[in-house]
Amino acid sequence: MKEYNAISYGALADGKTDDSAAIQKAIDECASNGGGRVVLESGKTFYSSSIHLKANVDLHIQKGAVLKATGDIEGYFRPNMQINDPKTALIGNPVTGKPSFVFIYAYEADFCSISGEGLIDANGHSFVKRKDRYYVTGDFYPRPTVIYIEKSNHITLRDFCVKDAPFWTLHPAGCDDVRIDSIRILNDLDVANSDGIDPDHCSNVRITNCHIECADDCICLKTSKGNSEYGPCENIIISGCTLVSTSAAIKIGTEGVGDFRNILVSNCIISRSNRGLSIQIRDGGCVENVSYSDIIIETRRFCPDWWGTAEPIVITTFNRDENTKSGSIENIRFFNITAKGENGVLIHGTEENRIKDVLFENCSITLDKSSKWESGLYDLRPGIGREVEKHKNSGFCIRYADNVKISKSKVSWGRVCDEYADAIDCENAGNLTLDRFEGTSAHE
Repeated sequence: MKEYNAISYGALADGKTDDSAAIQKAIDECASNGGGRVVLESGKTFYSSSIHLKANVDLHIQKGAVLKATGDIEGYFRPNMQINDPKTALIGNPVTGKPSFVFIYAYEADFCSISGEGLIDANGHSFVKRKDRYYVTGDFYPRPTVIYIEKSNHITLRDFCVKDAPFWTLHPAGCDDVRIDSIRILNDLDVANSDGIDPDHCSNVRITNCHIECADDCICLKTSKGNSEYGPCENIIISGCTLVSTSAAIKIGTEGVGDFRNILVSNCIISRSNRGLSIQIRDGGCVENVSYSDIIIETRRFCPDWWGTAEPIVITTFNRDENTKSGSIENIRFFNITAKGENGVLIHGTEENRIKDVLFENCSITLDKSSKWESGLYDLRPGIGREVEKHKNSGFCIRYADNVKISKSKVSWGRVCDEYADAIDCENAGNLTLDRFEGTSAHE
């Protein structure tokens, strides 16, 4: 593979001079010659404004090299742009649109990649301010996305580390055949919206062997309105990851205008998280054929600023607003799950939209009071009239769901508080099956 060293194109790599023009020149020449590797050398810090990654180019950050994002918002691409004039348009909120600002950007860049064991320092604290002891937010929203790759197939992201993201860290959208392997994301646990990996309308995605610490969701599958021209989120494998989150470690939704299907999650460890596994549907997209297996989950409440009340598993579907009917959820499977935390499993549909066909097999749920924060709560946000509901916590809380089977599983109690109740708390559920289930109430 032919290599293009950024220093040979004028990068000073002194940690203070903007090297983006030199790095971009290396990328452009590499792409024009049919592809290859652009190298950022070990032992050097490349301070940079936004970079436009191209097809067949591997941006290789060597071990010991740092690619540091600028702290000046004027140095960021705005993705709804003419490629030759990258600062022509602002898009807006990524919950309803595309990112407004991006550090590393690619569009129609098939076979592009980012590799190496170096560090991307996203310089996130240039764009945030502290709200309270547990929560940091920003003066504007949305803040810069670190890596946004759109409509690009056969892409690879491996081995590198990202720290201090001001907003979403890695956002592939409308991509097919995505390999994300052995990356580390080390974001502060109090920075709002600093999601780890957000595959959006993507297919054939493998996320493996990653370690992610972040505020908000570690891995979140989305089908956002802003990228609704693309297909469903489907054929997804998540395996071998260790995850810490102040929201959900692995989530499907809440942005879900398109469908989610054929998803396998296995061999992961979730620790110190506000939630473990979450399916939250609020838009028209439906969820089907999801399997979770061989997962250890540890939850605790972080603080009331964050969504979630320490539920290890959450499956909910509520209408987002009066004009948005939420999609269906069916055929969800949990095998060999060990969960210990301050709350239990929540399954909650509605009379008009019931959750269907959920199996728990060889699952152990232990409620154990460990934090100073209030218990006896379930977080039902967002949705019409949905807030944090005051209700005693049980091992399984099931509402408006049909064909739920709990097999060879048990509910246990650690440190018990007054807000803990039953092994199973069930209302408006059809055909609930208990097979070799063990459990008692928290109090005699």
